[in-house]
Amino acid sequence: MESKETLVGQPVATRDLPAAKLSGATVRFGTYTAIEHLDLEIEAGAFYTILGPSGCGKSTLLRLVSDLIPAASGEVCVFGKSTEEARLAREFAFVFQDAALLPWRTALENVELPLEIGRKRNVRIPVGPRNPRELLELVGLKGRENALPHELSGGMRQRVAIARALLCQPKLLLMDEPFGALDEMTRDRLNLQLLEIWRETGTTILFVTHSISEAVFLGQKVIMLSANPGRLREVVDIELPEPREMKLRDTSDFTRHCAYLRELLETC
Repeated sequence: MESKETLVGQPVATRDLPAAKLSGATVRFGTYTAIEHLDLEIEAGAFYTILGPSGCGKSTLLRLVSDLIPAASGEVCVFGKSTEEARLAREFAFVFQDAALLPWRTALENVELPLEIGRKRNVRIPVGPRNPRELLELVGLKGRENALPHELSGGMRQRVAIARALLCQPKLLLMDEPFGALDEMTRDRLNLQLLEIWRETGTTILFVTHSISEAVFLGQKVIMLSANPGRLREVVDIELPEPREMKLRDTSDFTRHCAYLRELLETC
């Protein structure tokens, strides 16, 4: 009998297209303007971090790109598609500050959840070359597949969330302060691991943070937003050696980048 499954999307070559492009994008919540006339182009395959004062629209920017909220005016495209088309094609995935794992499901079962939801809806979810077990190994959780969320540390739970996000091999990974609630040592380890995942997968990453040092350490480019309303202040190139190691934070170049971004932030 012919399958009733519907193919939602397949990976395609998109390196010649921007991962995301915003042209005059404005977001309003009632009478409040969160983002106004934002022009921004995100290069495919790059790692961008996003900085700015509270209320400047960092999280709103991610939600705009991910089709969670609409633009009041302007245009937003993801790999040449509308945000709705990109969402239906599984072009992107979102990792929130809260790992949002189901407490009664093991780590492996949480990673498998999108596939299970797809089967129930008769929708075939496109997956990457790695199965859920391999993704847990990729994020350093081999041997913890059967652990429940309460048996995992905060950093481990976030790694499960990252593995789940990578299941469908998204070309764009949106991350909203995923390590913000973690202690400094755990955060540093996850920064290094995230850079390894980025180098291995080639996924474009948009990463919101409040930490200047984290923004510099992770980002090839830092998007600085100003507030009231949210606007693009500057996109700063971060020219540091690759691959990045923790000792890089002790160098004069790293300190120089941090100092420049702090000056920008103080005037946003």
